Amino acid sequence: MPDPEEILKKYARPVPRYTSYPTAPHFQQGLGEAILPETVAAATNGERISAYMHIPFCDRLCWFCACHTKQTQRYDPVAAYVGSLVNEIGLYRNRLSQKPALEHLHLGGGSPSLLKHEDFARIAETLEAAFAIDGKTEISIEIDPNDHGEDLLSGMKRLGVTRASIGVQDFDPVVQQVINRPQSFEQTRDLLLAVRSLGIESVNIDALYGLPMQTMERLENTIACVISLSPERVALFGYAHVPWMKKHQTLIREDDLPGPLERFRQAQRAEALLVEAGYVKIGIDHFARPDDSLARAAQAGTLGRNFQGYTTDRCETMIPLGASAIGRSPSGYLQNLVPTGQYRTSVDNDKLAVAKGYRFTADDLLRAHVIERLMCDFEFRFEQLAEQFGGLGQSLAEEARLIARNDEDGLCEAGDEAFRILPQARPFARIVASWFDAHMRESSFQYSRAV
Repeated sequence: MPDPEEILKKYARPVPRYTSYPTAPHFQQGLGEAILPETVAAATNGERISAYMHIPFCDRLCWFCACHTKQTQRYDPVAAYVGSLVNEIGLYRNRLSQKPALEHLHLGGGSPSLLKHEDFARIAETLEAAFAIDGKTEISIEIDPNDHGEDLLSGMKRLGVTRASIGVQDFDPVVQQVINRPQSFEQTRDLLLAVRSLGIESVNIDALYGLPMQTMERLENTIACVISLSPERVALFGYAHVPWMKKHQTLIREDDLPGPLERFRQAQRAEALLVEAGYVKIGIDHFARPDDSLARAAQAGTLGRNFQGYTTDRCETMIPLGASAIGRSPSGYLQNLVPTGQYRTSVDNDKLAVAKGYRFTADDLLRAHVIERLMCDFEFRFEQLAEQFGGLGQSLAEEARLIARNDEDGLCEAGDEAFRILPQARPFARIVASWFDAHMRESSFQYSRAV
């Protein structure tokens, strides 16, 4: 068993979460426009596609948050923004030669749950005009329980939501106070019951470890409360303290944060409680009931990873909708303008708001495959590399064997058939994945802690 304290000291350099490869800091300004026509073409090739829609507003700013969002006490800016979203979807509709079938739609934020019913309806009508939405379409939404109300419930029903993700973070009032996230257990329970009453059978709860003032006892109580709610999935993330990127995180005192070893112990304890309650661990930070589609995908080796985390979505094309939204096509990534005002100006003047992008090289596609399999399965097989990538795959297999030979800490091994992260080293999967990241060698970007 690797000594976690020694590993965390030796590999103190923060590394990406690898929800993409290459990661978003490597996107290049202006390249999104070049990749846009290829994305539109890929969306009309007859295969099912996905879409991500970003709502960059909250009615309260949580100090732990690292999302692209802004606080508003007025609804007028939100309604105006929805008008721009409707325009953007219409611009895609005009470019598409046919209505592509939508496999997944995810509404993220910010807090998309603050939308009013009429704006859910406007979005739904416009999406139905542009895309084919059928019985296979999964529509998910992120919910702040403080938005619980009739507008949310009726809006979710009109949109056809099939999966809800409820943000909890921590139920302890002391922790909630220092992250500016007041939210009672009863409030969360009532929301979950209301969501279930809509016929939504898949509910995810987000919880965090590594928060300020979060002790082991407080975390244990939070996980016990989460388990009592019986969600189908639990996402257990480590708090990412990145005040150089998100200035409001300076409101969190660094002295109140647990150290690296304590964070590690918190993650291990929360995992043990969830597994003991019958959840299957998925990758590094998700848990699911054994009969959940995410658990079945992990068992079958078809689990994927994208900007929303672990997913069953294997579509090669994703349409980005909203300010800062990221999409992809087989040829690369594209990202919309981040400032909300600039995004709205663009789409309201009949111009799609794509800005940054990244075009894949053959080496990128190979390393993206390897990193995704390490993050999902904790291994990749050499035969598959050779079949899918030819000589490049064979070269990377040799690189993997060299990495394993040079590993002095017992994190990985390489045999004749596969490279794998050893079971006891799986909490350090992001560290091992970073060894295959060609861009890390020349990167000056700052990321969050590896555990």
